[in-house]
Amino acid sequence: MRIAVLSRGPQLYSTQSLIRAGYQRRHSMRIIDHTRCVPVLGHGKPFIWYDGYRMERFDAVIPRIGASVTATGATVINHFELMNTYSVIRSEALLQSRDKLRCLQKLAQHGLPIPATAAISDGAEMDYLVKTLGGFPIVIKLLESTHGMGVLLAENAQQLESITEAFLRLGERLILQEFIRESEGTDIRVLVVAGEVVASMKRQAQQGEFRSNLHRGGIGIPERLSEEEMDLAVKATSLMGLDVAGVDFLRSKKGPLILEVNASPGLEGIETITGIDVAGKVIEMIERKGEIG
Repeated sequence: MRIAVLSRGPQLYSTQSLIRAGYQRRHSMRIIDHTRCVPVLGHGKPFIWYDGYRMERFDAVIPRIGASVTATGATVINHFELMNTYSVIRSEALLQSRDKLRCLQKLAQHGLPIPATAAISDGAEMDYLVKTLGGFPIVIKLLESTHGMGVLLAENAQQLESITEAFLRLGERLILQEFIRESEGTDIRVLVVAGEVVASMKRQAQQGEFRSNLHRGGIGIPERLSEEEMDLAVKATSLMGLDVAGVDFLRSKKGPLILEVNASPGLEGIETITGIDVAGKVIEMIERKGEIG
C-alpha cells in the first residue's frame, strides 16, 4: 500500500515510528508536510498540489497534526477524504477532539464520566463557579493546548482572577475544572486502535508539579486497566469518531474521569515505557481497512 504520514516534523519519534512500521510491513511510505499542501477543486477530480507537482494518489494517510495548525490540517484531511483516500483521523473528528470543551460536551452528552467543568467568559460569576466545582484549588485550561501547556492551577480567588483575566484579554477560550486531589498527580494514558486498547501507562507528576505529562518531567510506568476503564476508553474513542486515540483519565473516588481524547497522541512515551509497537498496530489497522475497501 502507498501510505503518507502528514507531519511537519520528519525527525520526530512518532513520525519515524510510523514510517519504520510501514517499511517493516513492506509498504511504500512517504512523509508529507500538510502545511505545504494546496488543495485544488474545479478541474475534474479534486487533487493536491505539492512542491510543484500534482500529488500522487495514496491508499491511506496518517495525520500527525500539531495544535497550532489544526484548521489547516483538517482542511487537508478533508481534501484527502474527497479524493477517496482513507484517513486514520477524519477531519471533523480532529476538530471536535482538539477543542477540549466540545470533546467534553460530547462525552457528557452520552453519559461518560468527566470532571466537573465550566466554560468561562468575561463577567463570569467566579464565586458561584468555584463552589460548583468543589472549591479551591481550581484547574484552568486553554481549550486548545498540548503537553500540559496552557494548564494551570489557581490556589485562591486572587490567582484565579489574575490568570483568567490575563488569558481572556488575549482572546483565549478557557475552561475551569474541579481538582481531583486523590489522583495525587497521576493520570492514565490509554492508546486505542481500531476499537481495542493496545497500550496503557500511568503518568506521575514530578514533585511540586500537578501536571503529569511526560513533556513536563512526569514519569511513566506500564499500567493494567480494569474492565470498566478499558470500556470507557473504547467508548470515548468511538464517540469522537476516531480510529486511533489517546484517552487520558484520572482515578477518583467517583471512579475514572475522562480528561480528554487526543486524536494525534504521541507514541514515544507509551512505546518506550510499555515496549508495545503501537505504530505497527496502526499500520495493521490500515491494512485491514484496505482489505475491506
